[in-house]
Amino acid sequence: MKKIPEAVGPYSAFRKAGDFLYISGQIAINPENQQIEAVTVEEQARQVLENLKAILENNGLTTKNVIKTTVLLDNINDFVAVNGIYAEYFTEPYPARSAFAVDKLPKGVLVEIEAIAYFGE
Repeated sequence: MKKIPEAVGPYSAFRKAGDFLYISGQIAINPENQQIEAVTVEEQARQVLENLKAILENNGLTTKNVIKTTVLLDNINDFVAVNGIYAEYFTEPYPARSAFAVDKLPKGVLVEIEAIAYFGE
């Protein structure tokens, strides 16, 4: 079982409901020490996606099961950089996705990603 980051508030990192797994927004927390060590948006995006992948694997899923993601960015100018890292984790058929720039993200991070995965075929 891969280690996943602890939630930073009164919520669950993920919840299963029927055939769906809802994964709360993940930020660049290193699950080994619960610290944010990644500095650049690319490093943070990679840690976020590794955290998502660990949650999926702990539930018997892969990124191929992800049907929807939401990407939250501190700066919309980071869209292309995050997209490059994102493309390393997802293949066709890609999940549906929304991406937004927001005013601030938890703990001052640069990117947060949430996901919905499907257990069915």
